[in-house]
Amino acid sequence: MQFIDLAAQQARIRDRIDARIKAVLDHGKYIMGPEVAELEELFCAFTGARHCITCASGTDALLMPLMAWGIGPGDAVFVPPFTFFATVEEPALLGATPVFVDVDPVTFNMRPDLLEKAVEAVRTQDASLHPLPAAALEKKLTPRAVIPVDLFGQAAAYERILDIARREDLLVLEDAAQAFGGSRHGKKNCALGCHAAATSFFPAKPLGCYGDGGAVFTDDDDLAALLRSIRVHGKGGDKYDNVRLGLNGRLDTLQAAILLAKMEVFPAEIEARQQVAAWYARELRDMAGIVIPSVDRGNVSAWAQYCVLLPEGVRTRVMARMKEQGVPTNIYYPKPQHCLAVFADLGYAPEDMPAALHASRNIMALPFHPYLEEAQVRQVAAALREALA
Repeated sequence: MQFIDLAAQQARIRDRIDARIKAVLDHGKYIMGPEVAELEELFCAFTGARHCITCASGTDALLMPLMAWGIGPGDAVFVPPFTFFATVEEPALLGATPVFVDVDPVTFNMRPDLLEKAVEAVRTQDASLHPLPAAALEKKLTPRAVIPVDLFGQAAAYERILDIARREDLLVLEDAAQAFGGSRHGKKNCALGCHAAATSFFPAKPLGCYGDGGAVFTDDDDLAALLRSIRVHGKGGDKYDNVRLGLNGRLDTLQAAILLAKMEVFPAEIEARQQVAAWYARELRDMAGIVIPSVDRGNVSAWAQYCVLLPEGVRTRVMARMKEQGVPTNIYYPKPQHCLAVFADLGYAPEDMPAALHASRNIMALPFHPYLEEAQVRQVAAALREALA
C-alpha cells in the first residue's frame, strides 16, 4: 500500500502529460513559456482570485508577499506553531520576529481568540496576556502581519481573523500550501478575502507538479505588479532594468505544463478525497482511544493529509505494528515550531503552546490519496485497531 499514490494518477493522465511536455519541448520556451500564463489564467478562473502569480515553490509564494510589504526587523508576524517550517522561516528570514499563536486542538488551525490576545500582548509588551518571544520584551515590536495556515487541507477561521486584522491593521497572508482546491462558505481557498494567499505544488500536495512549484493569489493590482517584479530579480521594464531586490522565483514552463494536464482531473480528485475521508470517518468513528479529523461547518477540505490523534505515549508502538502489517504511516509534525533549535533565541517554553505540543506528540497520518479504494481504507482501519489493541 502506498502512503500517497502518484503513480495511479499518472497512469490515468499520462497521455495528457506527455502531450503537454512534448508541446514545451517543441516550442523550446522553457522559462516563462506560454503555459505559465495559461496556467495563471486557469487558476484565477478556478479560485475566483483577480491575480495569480506562479512561482518556483510554495516557500517563494510565502516569501514574495512579505518582501512586497516590506516586512523586516522590528515587525511582529503572527504564526501558528503547528505547521511546516516555511511558514515561520520566511518572516524570520526577512528579520521579522515570529510570534506564535496556538492552534485549535481539533482542526489544528490558528485560534482567533489567541491571536487577539497575542496582538495586545505585543502592543503592551505584557507577556501575562499571551506568551511572547524575548525580542518582544526587549523592544517594542510593530504588529504587521498574520499568516494563518489551512492545515491538512481546511481553511482557518478567516471571518474572525480578518475582523481582527482590520481592527489591528494587520496584513493577512493565507498559507494554503495544503489547501488548494478546498473552500469555505462557497469561496475557494486562495480567494477568501485575505491580502494575499500562497500555495504549493510540491508533488505530495493535493495538486502537485513533478518538482517544486507555487503560486501567490491576490485581488490587489499594485501588489500583483510588485510580485511579478520580485519574481524575476526585481525587474522593471525588462530583466536588465532592476528596480528592487527580488528572487529567481519563476515557475518552470515544464512544471506549468504538467499542472495544466493535472487540472483536467483535479476537481474530480477533490470529490474523490471527500469520499475517501468519509470512508475513514465511518471505519474509525467508534474506535476507542483516537480522535478523528473534524471539518468546520462551511469548509470543504482538500484533505492533504488524514491525521488522527492517538492516546498519549503509544505512537511509536502503533506505527511499528502498522508497518509490520504493510500499512505506512507518517507524522505531521514531530516537533512544533516554537521548540525547534533554530528558534531557541525566541525564548519560548514547550508548554507555552499546549495544543501544538500535544498534537506533535500524538498525531499520526494515515495513507490518503484520491485513488485509495474502500477495501484499502478498511485494511488501514483494521491494522490501526489491531495495533491499538
